[in-house]
Amino acid sequence: MKKICIGDVYQIQCYKHNGKIHRSWNEAVVLDIKKDYIVFGNNKTKVTESQGTCWKTKEPAVMYFFKEQWFNIIAQLKKDGIYYYCNIATPFIIEEDTIKYIDYDLDLRIFPSGEFKILDKLEYLYHKRIMNYSDDLDKVINNGLDELIKYYKNKAIMFDNARNRYYCQEYFKLKEEEKNSNFL
Repeated sequence: MKKICIGDVYQIQCYKHNGKIHRSWNEAVVLDIKKDYIVFGNNKTKVTESQGTCWKTKEPAVMYFFKEQWFNIIAQLKKDGIYYYCNIATPFIIEEDTIKYIDYDLDLRIFPSGEFKILDKLEYLYHKRIMNYSDDLDKVINNGLDELIKYYKNKAIMFDNARNRYYCQEYFKLKEEEKNSNFL
């Protein structure tokens, strides 16, 4: 596997438990590399849904993909504040310039006010039944959700708004450098 470097550009592919692709993003730029996770950024990136429809994200995002945690965290830098969209998902892998993970439906949405809400419980129960999630997998998924909420309540660095604004600036600097180097 090639060494991951700041500024590298990857795609993201999100799968479901049955192995089918659910959604993909065409850009994730490496902003920071930590022992336990990698930080990526993107802005107005193309998203392709499993049925082929495409759309673009509306704002810059800072994404945290973990090597061992069963969740990922996306800070969405909107005009009215930073929202966090957290997916309960497998730890990521990288294959052929693509970040890959399996999404397990449950999401945690955190609002600028600090309030949070667990989303998609019914979707999780439906997929658990039709895709036959084992009891062990169910435990791991629910532990991932509990761990994620603990991260948030304990003010983990991923939820630091100033830190995410900094990463967003770094993303735009890297994009500007890339644009300028293409003109040379």
